[in-house]
Amino acid sequence: MDREKLLEGKAIAARINQIVKNEVLELKKTYFFEPVLCAIQVGDDKESSLYLDFQQKIARKLAIGYKVRKLAADTDRDGLIAVIEELNRDSSINGIILQLPLPGHLKANDIRNCIDPRKDVEGVHPENLGKIILNEKGLAPCTACAVMELLSTLNIDLYGKEAVIVGHSEIVGKPLAAMMLNAFCTTTICHIATSERGLLAEHVKRAEILVVAVGKPGVVKGEWIKKDAIVVDVGINYVDEKIVGDVEFEKAYEKASYITPVPGGVGPITVALLMRNLLKAAKEQKQEDK
Repeated sequence: MDREKLLEGKAIAARINQIVKNEVLELKKTYFFEPVLCAIQVGDDKESSLYLDFQQKIARKLAIGYKVRKLAADTDRDGLIAVIEELNRDSSINGIILQLPLPGHLKANDIRNCIDPRKDVEGVHPENLGKIILNEKGLAPCTACAVMELLSTLNIDLYGKEAVIVGHSEIVGKPLAAMMLNAFCTTTICHIATSERGLLAEHVKRAEILVVAVGKPGVVKGEWIKKDAIVVDVGINYVDEKIVGDVEFEKAYEKASYITPVPGGVGPITVALLMRNLLKAAKEQKQEDK
């Protein structure tokens, strides 16, 4: 396998993490100030717990404070919002992240909108999403930003490129489409209705840059990939105790000029950008307090 074809995220994440760590240590040295991230977990989902552990491990490496508020699975909407409002008021907490999935009786978008946009380090509050549409600086969704970080390492001109995004979630597909439009890509976004009409393959075959973020293994067939396309697979799926993406990797690898491995592509960068968002939020809050 030609490793030069692989868009691996570890080195990019390491670079971002080092910059963040240096700035955090400078904040501590100069202002005796430690940025603190607080994660809220409702219930005890296994994958959510693993992600919490990973976040905490990275935070420690970067000298960032990390707290967890674990709530019972039967916590109601009012109880969860009360915790969020408490954290919004707590000046020692600079960033809040709501771990998914939530129990079925709670709606993620409804709850996330209660987080102070200044502490919304996931970048999913309507105020922060709106800034992307307007091409303004703010706290942007980490996974969407991770895709743009990967593309930036290739030193290619995105202007006018045919970009196809498969998946239109609020945390990846929609904000990423706006970012690509801001970069003047010719951007198409596909979703379940595209597939049900039998048009998904047609759109994918046209993509010079293909991003797939669905959460369904093999939803994009390898033979659909345009020759020399750049393929970014955001999907994380567990199949026969293995982690695979949304794209048929082996066949896609043969046709693509670059392709992300799963795992090891977008994931490491996403967590690094979460910490970078926290640092940005903490610095802005510190500035507001002056």
